[in-house]
Amino acid sequence: MMVQSRNPAADQGMTELSEQSLAEIDRWIAKYPVDQRQSAVMAALRIAQEQNGGWLNRALIEAVADYLGMSPIEVEEVATFYSMYELKPVGRHKICVCTNISCLLRGSDEVVAHLEQRLGIRMGETTADGRFTLKEVECLGACVNAPMFQIGRDYHENLTPERIDAILDRLD
Repeated sequence: MMVQSRNPAADQGMTELSEQSLAEIDRWIAKYPVDQRQSAVMAALRIAQEQNGGWLNRALIEAVADYLGMSPIEVEEVATFYSMYELKPVGRHKICVCTNISCLLRGSDEVVAHLEQRLGIRMGETTADGRFTLKEVECLGACVNAPMFQIGRDYHENLTPERIDAILDRLD
């Protein structure tokens, strides 16, 4: 069962939730009481975003809303509130740099400067080859090992320019 958005021409990118995505969303829905399927909205958005190469378009937001029995605005409110969701295309490697107080006190400004210089982009931009996107985020919960950033699902802590270069060199 493919769930298509109400407006398939809403944006470029995917307009349907794949069978695999629906099965994964169903596993999350099963964790909640039957009449509370909307509780799986955050997981459903993550799944839809992963299916679409790291970002959500209007059509996918509407497809998630339809599948969970929610209004599109309710789903969009979640997608725009949390920093883990992207509403425009991002690079293959999204680097989320924590710039909150603990990281700032331990050198996140130097991490940002090094990344911007190395990648040739500013915070919020994507490299011309589509490989990297830099994103400033609030606390990622690893204050004890600041400064840090997240790439995909991996946290990298106690960053130095040398560690950053080694991490970036390992990425495809």
